[in-house]
This record gives sequence, structure tokens and C-alpha cells, in this order.
Amino acid sequence: MTSRRNAIVIGGGIIGLAAAFKILRAAPDTSVCILEKENAVAKHQSGRNSGVLHAGLYYRPGSLKARLSVEGIKEMVQFCREFDIAHDVCGKLVVAHEEEEIAILERLKQQGAQNGLRDLRILSRNQMLELEPNVGGYAALHVPEEGIVDYPAVCTALVRQVESMGGQVITGARVDHLYQETQRWIAVTPVGEFTSSHLINCAGLQADLVSELAGEKREIRIVPFRGEFYQLIPQREHLVKNLIYPVPRQDFPFLGVHCTRLINGGIEVGPNAVLATAREGYRKSDINLRETLDALSYPGLWRFMLRYRKLCAFEISLSLSKKRFCRALRRLIPDLQMEDLEPGHRGVRAQAMSPHGELVYDFALIERPRALHLLNAPSPAATASLAIGGEIARRFLG
Repeated sequence: MTSRRNAIVIGGGIIGLAAAFKILRAAPDTSVCILEKENAVAKHQSGRNSGVLHAGLYYRPGSLKARLSVEGIKEMVQFCREFDIAHDVCGKLVVAHEEEEIAILERLKQQGAQNGLRDLRILSRNQMLELEPNVGGYAALHVPEEGIVDYPAVCTALVRQVESMGGQVITGARVDHLYQETQRWIAVTPVGEFTSSHLINCAGLQADLVSELAGEKREIRIVPFRGEFYQLIPQREHLVKNLIYPVPRQDFPFLGVHCTRLINGGIEVGPNAVLATAREGYRKSDINLRETLDALSYPGLWRFMLRYRKLCAFEISLSLSKKRFCRALRRLIPDLQMEDLEPGHRGVRAQAMSPHGELVYDFALIERPRALHLLNAPSPAATASLAIGGEIARRFLG
């Protein structure tokens, strides 16, 4: 790399790809090299999610997450149109199961409007049934700007665009060591050493470990939560038309079990959220002792579990009992039966946590001389990826 300003991007997920794409669009003379440890891009969070386009409903007005989510969904829809990627802005219902939850819908409506969402409506029971004939509940908030998309296809398109602009995407390039000299970074990988003037860390589930390689203290730590899904058998897919979500808890970032129409067909329901025994542990049997000990030795995790012990126990029960999982879903779809469910995919969410046991709610982007570390980018990071990439590009280009 010989240009005046160049960058190594660690992580070939959707955000790392989007950051490289935005940098090269803004500064075509810049050299950008993406280092991805797997043999292909988007092997983890970017390729193991439900493919929902989130519009910024749940996030505190003025937060980075709120701003980038609203910007991001518009950019993502435009990107999909430009590059002919499957997507559908089909709308979503957030359902109040109990009458007292209607006040939360009103608050979400106001908050969403503050964040820039349009045409939000509180629907009566009869109005809900026009959109979702099998839904339960008393009322719902209709979010017309949300939808579904093929995120792996987005990542494939981003790779093509990055490479067409002269960027490199190198797979099988796990970063084992990072060294900083006066004017450059050196990344040591199994396929060689790579140098650049700047480092951009978009490593997702490994982001805090990569930051530590770069000399940062891990004051906040990535704690992996596994989400387990079921899918509806084909004969019962008619129960869900598009997207149905419960009213979210006010003090917890997970949205609860919900129903999602997939862009490539089928209906997915879930997930629960349980501590994973490996950062990339998609099955209950996937155990990485080093990573498990790393999580269990972190005081923040124990403080979190004590604070939310009832909720943690509930999430574990959903993982262990299909019957309880189905019971939770019946709040949204009363006609659902256990025999309607078959195993679906599993994903792992990279959730940053503080030493005090508090979950980091906002996107967390840490700037250092010649380095940027994205240390927290859970959902809706895929939807917001192009906007997050734009934010990284602006800070990188200064």
C-alpha cells in the first residue's frame, strides 16, 4: 500500500465491508484492505440473522444508534434497489398483549417520530386483523418503513463494489498480532503481514480482543448471547403475513420472541437469548473453554446475571423447553401449536457489557490516533451498516 492514507479493516462482516465501500467512494485514491479470518465474508452475525430491516423505533432520540438506524434503512433500501438485491418493505406490527402495554406503544410512537420515522399508527384490534388475521393482542403499533432483506446478498454486492474500486478482500487472514510503529500498523496473519497507516476494527464478536491486540484495555467486553429460532412448518406459514413483534422490555435490549417472514421464503419465530459457551457457538454443544472462562471471569457478567436473574432464568427456560417457547409465541399468535414448530437457525449476538454489569445500548465507536474500534454494534447494525460505514469513513478521512 503506497497511497498517502490507507487502511486495514479487520472483519469481513457487513460493517467492515460497508466501511471499505464508503471510504473508497469518498476517496478513490485510498488503499483499503479487508482482513477476514474465515474462508468467506459474512460467516457470523451478518449471515446468521433474520434479515429484518429495522427502522429506528426503539432507540433513544439523539443516540448514535437512533440516527444511524434511520439513515441506514434508507441507504440499505436504496442500495438494494441499485444492485437488484431481494428486499421487501412490508411493515411491522408491535403488539400490545395487555391493555397496560398500550401506553408503551404510545411512547414508542412518539420516540419513533422523534427519530424521523414516518406514518406510525396505533391500530385497534380490528385494524390489526386487517394486516395480520391471526394475531393476538389488544392493539398494535404499525411501523410501515420496516421490512426484510437478503443480507448475505448485500455482502456479496459490497465485496464486488469494494474490489471494483481497487480495494482488497482477503479471506483466511486471521489477525494474530498487531504492532504499531511511528507511522504505520502491521497486522500479522497466517497469509502474511499487512501494513497501513490506519487501523479500523470491525471484528464483531472478536472486536474487544482485536482492540486488545492493538493495545487497548478491555474495559468493556463482548459477551456472546446465542439466539435460537424455530420455523413454522409449511402448512402453518399462513399464520404470519409479515413481521410481528411484542412490546419490548424497557430495561433490556433484546426484543423478545417474534415472528418474521424471510425474504427467501418461510416464517421464522424466536429467538430466545442465552449466554453462549463460545463466541461463535451456534449449538449448545459448541464449547470453547478459553472463551467461556473469559466470560465467567468477568465481574460485569455476574453483576448482570444477578440484576436480571428472573429474566435470565426465563430465557434459559425457553432454550430448554419447546413448550415454554411455544407458550411465549402464543401471546402473538394464539392458534400456534407445538407441532407447528420445527428447528430453525441459530445466531450469536455480540453484546458489549460494562464492568458494572450494564449492557452497552448504543453503538460504541472508539477513536485513537490512526485507529478506530467499533466495540459495540448489535442489532440493528446490519440495517444501519451503510450509515455506520459512512460514519467510519467520515472519521477516518478526517
